[in-house]
Amino acid sequence: MLFPTATFAVFFLVVMPLAAWLKAPSPGWKRFVLAASYVFYAWWDWRFVFLLGGSTVVNWMLGQAIARAGASAGRWWLGLAVAFNLAVLGFFKYYGFFVASADAALRPWGLASGLPYLDIVLPVGISFYTFQGISYVVDVYRRQVPAATLLDFAIYPAFFPHLVAGPIVRAAEFLPQLRAPDPLRRRDVSRAGWLIAQGAFKKVVVSTFLAGAIVDPVFAVPADHSGLEIALAIYGYAVQIYADFSGYTDMAIGIALLMGIRFPQNFDRPYAAESIADFWRRWHMTLSRWLRDYLYIPLGGSRHGAARTYRNLVLTMTLGGLWHGAAATFVAWGVFHGLGLAVERWWRGRGRDTDGGPTLARRSAGARSAVGRGAARIATFHFVCLGWVLFRAETFDGAVALLQGLARPGPAPLATAAVAAAIGASLAVQQLPPGWSARLEARFAHLPLAFQGAALGLFFAFTAALGPEGVAPFIYFQF
Repeated sequence: MLFPTATFAVFFLVVMPLAAWLKAPSPGWKRFVLAASYVFYAWWDWRFVFLLGGSTVVNWMLGQAIARAGASAGRWWLGLAVAFNLAVLGFFKYYGFFVASADAALRPWGLASGLPYLDIVLPVGISFYTFQGISYVVDVYRRQVPAATLLDFAIYPAFFPHLVAGPIVRAAEFLPQLRAPDPLRRRDVSRAGWLIAQGAFKKVVVSTFLAGAIVDPVFAVPADHSGLEIALAIYGYAVQIYADFSGYTDMAIGIALLMGIRFPQNFDRPYAAESIADFWRRWHMTLSRWLRDYLYIPLGGSRHGAARTYRNLVLTMTLGGLWHGAAATFVAWGVFHGLGLAVERWWRGRGRDTDGGPTLARRSAGARSAVGRGAARIATFHFVCLGWVLFRAETFDGAVALLQGLARPGPAPLATAAVAAAIGASLAVQQLPPGWSARLEARFAHLPLAFQGAALGLFFAFTAALGPEGVAPFIYFQF
């Protein structure tokens, strides 16, 4: 069930008023929201409802055991909980990749792994709800969140606005809202409508248009396209994946807000980043925080010298790449960003005095001119785009063929004014001063409700008219 569809609109128009009538946080409200979330998930494939339910019950039971145990026994229960979540994720997402990799490694010696190839369907959202399960048991172990009741915890991974593609909400952010939700205010309704409309436009119009107009045809057969078309396809994919994923997030935050739940921000103008580290503070922020708090810092972070810091950065991003998919190209994408972060950190560390303070040259570099900041944004954006080639290409050969084709002359029929305008406008919006969107949203919220409703209705009609017939699944559904 996709957000920007008539099916979901009917579903939500039934769920929201009934949830409001039951009044949060009553047990009836909780049971209804849980049931609605399972219906939402079952709409895709009812069989995987049992996987979600089983994962929920096991994580809840292990969380209870961790909460009751002392430090030593709690560590054992925590290890079991993490192993369970990784085993579930590993089987469904990485079993085929592991068998194929093992057989490829053994083939030169005339050997085989002996493991059977299985046709395993990847459950939608499994990466997101297993990561939330891991964060819950770790936070219970760290005493950062109390163990939840079964009903409350069951809602946490299954809550339909974020079930299939995030954002990755922490238990400490979500569970307290089930116990004492904030009342839904007029301002919240206005903001939710704004976010849903904005997200729908990003997905239905921008992402879908660029995918069909240039990204998919060029990435499918790069040898048939000129360098100009390939360059626009690379830039187009950077915009497409942002519009697609941030569009989903906007809608998820807006829908959750109408249900009385507040989600954290997940994107903050990522293509305005002035460094690779800055990009990861702006892109898929909830995943970046998860990798930092549950992987990078436990590995040692930056506490044990430069060499280990670089190792931890590369290892964290490599595993982050693998999280996105069972393919060598995703691993390479993670390594690429990990090495970029390590080199960037080394470069910045050169400007330090022996006492650890910044040198005069480094202090002067801190007050960069607008030209310097612009150059940093351009360099960071192109580094990210190079990484997106690995991310989008299905094979290394496909990525190499695409990059080699950048120098190919020839006609460019796909390089239309509409494509250039969609890419240019999307990137230009991210260069605007921070806060402009919030100010525009605040002005919208002060308009009469009738005017807001009419404006949103016209905007949705405009979006539907510009969009194609039918809506493609969101890119992050496959992760």
